[in-house]
Amino acid sequence: MTLLQPAASAWMIMPIMLPLAGGLICFLLSRKTFAVALITSLCNLVAVCFMTGQLVAFGPMRSHMGGWQPPLGITLRADGPALLMLLLTAITGLAITLYARGYFSYRIVDAVHAAHHQRQQRYFWPLWLLLLAGLNGLFLANDIFNLYVTLELIGISAASLAALSGKPASQLASFRYLLISLLGSLSYLLGVVFLYRSTGVLDLDLLHNLPLNGSGIRAALALMSVGLILKTALFPLHFWLPPAHANALAPVSAILSALVVKASFYLLFRFWFEIFTPIITMPALNCIGALGAVAVIWGALQAILQQRLKLMVAYSTVSQLGYLFIAFPLTRIEEGAQIWPVVIFMALAHGCAKSAMFMAAGTVFLHFGHDRINDLYGTRSSLPVTVFAYGIAGVSLMGLPPSGGFIVKWLLLSSALNSSQWWWALVVMTGSLLAMIYVFRVVSRFFVIPENFSFTSSTPPSPLMEWPALALALISMLLGLAAPWPLHILATGGTTAVQVVFQGLP
Repeated sequence: MTLLQPAASAWMIMPIMLPLAGGLICFLLSRKTFAVALITSLCNLVAVCFMTGQLVAFGPMRSHMGGWQPPLGITLRADGPALLMLLLTAITGLAITLYARGYFSYRIVDAVHAAHHQRQQRYFWPLWLLLLAGLNGLFLANDIFNLYVTLELIGISAASLAALSGKPASQLASFRYLLISLLGSLSYLLGVVFLYRSTGVLDLDLLHNLPLNGSGIRAALALMSVGLILKTALFPLHFWLPPAHANALAPVSAILSALVVKASFYLLFRFWFEIFTPIITMPALNCIGALGAVAVIWGALQAILQQRLKLMVAYSTVSQLGYLFIAFPLTRIEEGAQIWPVVIFMALAHGCAKSAMFMAAGTVFLHFGHDRINDLYGTRSSLPVTVFAYGIAGVSLMGLPPSGGFIVKWLLLSSALNSSQWWWALVVMTGSLLAMIYVFRVVSRFFVIPENFSFTSSTPPSPLMEWPALALALISMLLGLAAPWPLHILATGGTTAVQVVFQGLP
């Protein structure tokens, strides 16, 4: 792993320091906060792109802050999975920033509630940038305690953002989310205590080289896993997710669904298959996979039954997250074969598609004043770009070619059939069929115009409310065509424990 020079190390700290500084500036300013957020998002994307180029050229990178070596110093690590998650956060974050500008500008036009919407916008920008700093810090951190710090920053910022709408339902959902987030963090921190007591180190590289075993290590694995599963909203610990996502402001829903739940899952997968690999058993993998399978089916069925668009999209998140956990039993530890392509492609495709869906749902809600699915007839006539973005994002969720979702499900099916675990393939296909039902249920309303149907006039949405959603939806679609590029980053930027198996790639 390459140790960076001081000048190059500055690029690794920028994805953390830029959003953190931008968030603090937005707290102090009452105006120009969008300009600060936009500049921060653009600079963050530039820094992540530069780091990706360095990764491809020189391989995985490590940077010791202040020149202090582990276990005393703080170390940042950038390898293939981390850089791809940073790219997802940077690209989606820029689109969310642009969308939020159009979203709040559209709402502030309402003279009756203008002051309330301005107050929402004022607090949104600093909280969003602090959350962005926490996400970037989580993907770059290389010790388990600093990961706890970033989890706390993400949880508090996300819960505050979820409460911004001010509605009683959103405040209750955000309070529940905050309690669940704190409970998950407490469980994770207690696991860190057990792990440190057993090993005396916190650095992930040092932990990877230790022969981990014993009751203390197993207790640490259980506590940390439960905390992260709670934050990821895996069935049956998903009860907080649909209300929090559905009742939040549309930009916040996009942030929560596309990025926040991915962060805790990323840590869970990394811990299980890099740090705790020697004590992971096949029954434990099958248990996690079974919970993921139930989440796929149950979440999709709930999505089909919903009458509100945002709540339907929120339950589809529960379903789509289940595919990530089905990857656990398909990872053959004894052969050292990892399924990082499935995990990363699912995170990339789902993040972009779900952001686009929540943005489209928010635009529909503001345009019509409601999001009742049965009353969304003829939306295509007034919001053609939004409808197209929603449809393209739905193609990725269903797993149709050439989308990124198709790559994910192809790899899952190939791995399941090649390892003679056909039941996981059956779950994947059933989940895809159910996804088609809830996606087409909404799209059919968008395109069908009943007889004697009268359109209600409304102010056309800002281009910033439509084009960022379309851009993310197209990215989720084009990921299938650009599959070799992220796989190349994984192959060149993975550590020994994260080497990629390319079998089954279409």
